[in-house]
Amino acid sequence: MTGDPRTGHAKTGHAATGHAATGATIFTGARIFDGACLQEGVALVVEDGHVTGILPEAAAPSGARVALRGGVLAPGLIDLQVNGGGGVMLGAGDPDAEIRTICAAHARLGTTGLLPTLITAPRATTAATLAAGVAAAAAGVPGFLGLHLEGPHIDPRRNGAHAATLIRPMEDDDLQMICAAAGRMPALMVTLAPGAATPDQIAALARAGVTVSLGHSDCTLEEARAAFAAGADCVTHLFNAMSPLGHREPGLVGAALDCGIWAGLIADLVHVAPEALRIAWAAKRGPGRLFLVSDAMAVAGTDLAGFTLNGRAIRRDRTKGGAGRLTLADGTLAGADVTLPQALANIRRVADLGLDEALAMATSAPATCIGLSGKVGSLRPGARADFVHLDADLALKGIWIGGLAMG
Repeated sequence: MTGDPRTGHAKTGHAATGHAATGATIFTGARIFDGACLQEGVALVVEDGHVTGILPEAAAPSGARVALRGGVLAPGLIDLQVNGGGGVMLGAGDPDAEIRTICAAHARLGTTGLLPTLITAPRATTAATLAAGVAAAAAGVPGFLGLHLEGPHIDPRRNGAHAATLIRPMEDDDLQMICAAAGRMPALMVTLAPGAATPDQIAALARAGVTVSLGHSDCTLEEARAAFAAGADCVTHLFNAMSPLGHREPGLVGAALDCGIWAGLIADLVHVAPEALRIAWAAKRGPGRLFLVSDAMAVAGTDLAGFTLNGRAIRRDRTKGGAGRLTLADGTLAGADVTLPQALANIRRVADLGLDEALAMATSAPATCIGLSGKVGSLRPGARADFVHLDADLALKGIWIGGLAMG
């Protein structure tokens, strides 16, 4: 299957039949969020699998019409932290098949572009996963935007559900392997702790095009700032698995809130309390540097009651409705059980932000963070026609990939 080498998307939508749509299709009846602003009384024009324009409904050209009943059309959602889905975890054994399964599972949940995420693993598993990522980019696996390596170069004091025995500092071989892969896929994100990688290593990763994100770290404010100065530009799942905000030692949370760097948020209302979500939004609203992540695990898109991570059982508790809770036997959180539409609805409900601001957190903001602004996460003319229809409560009503509706 051939694909667009700039985005890693295939030229036909998965889970759809036939070829990319030919002839104009006009979508009307819903507000349209183009990645930057929300528009009313307009129509989305799609032709040959790409967006050709957003026009006043009266000015839309002739073509097949899709009349929607309210809600909003938005770019396909973008998720930069997806550990698993469809019953599999990345790194469990067959990374080529795992990448395809995870991307397909999340497309059905409205996420049309994502970074499959490898949790702390042996070097051989990391190497095999990077090779699979390069192959996925070359093959144009639908939805694949690159990889996210979350560890193993993290702080054992903040390992969370990561296997402590696999955590280690970055070595030259690791650095060379990651830098070599970075240029062969659309995006590559690496989560590390400042104490597990030197400023020179962080700078080398950034020069190679890697998005360096700080996380799973007990670092101080000054250590975080030194890593940002070296080239790190993001923080992984803000508030979780990191040194907290203190009034004398602000830690990594304080550094993230006080600097104009990117930060991901798990808005499942399990990992982060509503009050903390509001604090993060208030601190970083101006720079527009927050984005939502699902931190999804194998159970995403399934009814599974649990799964296994590095030989340890992970239990799924959905008794409270909505987003579930995934834990190890000792109660440690092990990823999240929330979809991005659910996360959007949650943050809209608890924080004072507009619908356009919330939608940006799951579309254009993460795309910009990894250097793919204008290629994914927007409905600009020329963009691939990957988009979703959400109702007034931000529940998912429809998905289109390359202009084709998913069944």
